[in-house]
Amino acid sequence: MVVVWIGAVLVGLGAALVASRKAVDHASTLAFGLKVPPFLIGLTLLAIGTDLPEIANSIVASVSDHGDLNVGDSVGSTITQVTLVLGLLPILARHGFTVGRDRVLIPSLIIAGQLAVVAFLLHDGQFGRLDGAVLLCLWVGGSFLLWHKAPSPSEPAISVPSRRKAYHVAAAVLALAIVGAGATLAVVGLIELAEAIGVPEFIVAFFGTAIGTSLPELVVAVTAIRSGERDLAIGDVFGASLLDSSLSIGIGPLIAPTAITADLAVASALAGAGTLLIIAVLMSRFERHNAWTGLALLALYAAFFPLLLMIGSD
Repeated sequence: MVVVWIGAVLVGLGAALVASRKAVDHASTLAFGLKVPPFLIGLTLLAIGTDLPEIANSIVASVSDHGDLNVGDSVGSTITQVTLVLGLLPILARHGFTVGRDRVLIPSLIIAGQLAVVAFLLHDGQFGRLDGAVLLCLWVGGSFLLWHKAPSPSEPAISVPSRRKAYHVAAAVLALAIVGAGATLAVVGLIELAEAIGVPEFIVAFFGTAIGTSLPELVVAVTAIRSGERDLAIGDVFGASLLDSSLSIGIGPLIAPTAITADLAVASALAGAGTLLIIAVLMSRFERHNAWTGLALLALYAAFFPLLLMIGSD
C-alpha cells in the first residue's frame, strides 16, 4: 500500500504543478498592456501562480483537519525556496550572477519577521481564523512595502499581449480546478503514507511535499536566469517565500481552524527566521551569487534534517 500512496502523492503533485504552470501562462496573457518591472512581476504574478499548489494544499489540509500538512508544507516551502532553489540557481544555470543587495535584504527581513510571527501564533498548538487573518494581513503589508521599496529595474518592463480573453479566463479557471484536485489527491496520499511508515505528517510535508510544490519556482527561476532575466527569477523566489510564510499558510485555517504539532511548527519557523537572517547577511556581503554561495545555501537547507528529525522523534 505504501507504493500506492506514494503514487497518489506523485500524481497529485504532478497534476497540480503542471496545471499551476498553465494557470500562470493564461493569467500572464490576460495581463494586457501590463508594463511593470520584472522584479515586481516575479514578486507578485509569478509568485502567486507558482504558489498555487501550496495554497491549494493549505485549504485541503485544513478542511480535512490535518494542519501539520499545511504548516509543514508552507514553512518547508519557504525554507526550500530561499535555500535549496536559490542555492541551485547558479549551479543549474551554469554561471553566477549579481543578485543586488536591495533585492535580497528587505525581502529576507520581512519573511524572517513573518516566520517569527508564525512561531508566536502557533505555540499553543491551535491554528485559528484570527491567526490566519493576521498572516493574511502580513502578506498584504509585506507586499505593499516591497512594491513601495522596489529597486530600480535593471531590465526592461514586461508588456504582455492578450488575445481571446474569454478563452484564457476559462483555461485559467480550469487549470486552477485541476490544481485543487491534484492537491486533494496529494494530501490524501500524504496522510495515508505518514500513517503507513510511522513518520509525523509535519516532517513528510516539510521535506517531501515542500520540494514537490517548490518545483514550479525552481523551473521558472532557472529558465529566467538562463534567459538573462535575473530580476524575474529573484522576484519569484522571494515572492513565493513571502506568500508561503503568510497567505499560503494562513488561508487554510482562515476557512477551517485546525490543530497542529506545536513543537515542530515553532522550531521550524524560528529556525527558518534565523536562516533568512543569515541569507540576508550572506547575499548582501557577497552580491555575486555563484557556486560557493549556492553551496552555502544548500548546507543551510541540509541542517534542517537533523533538527526536525530529532524533534520529531521525541
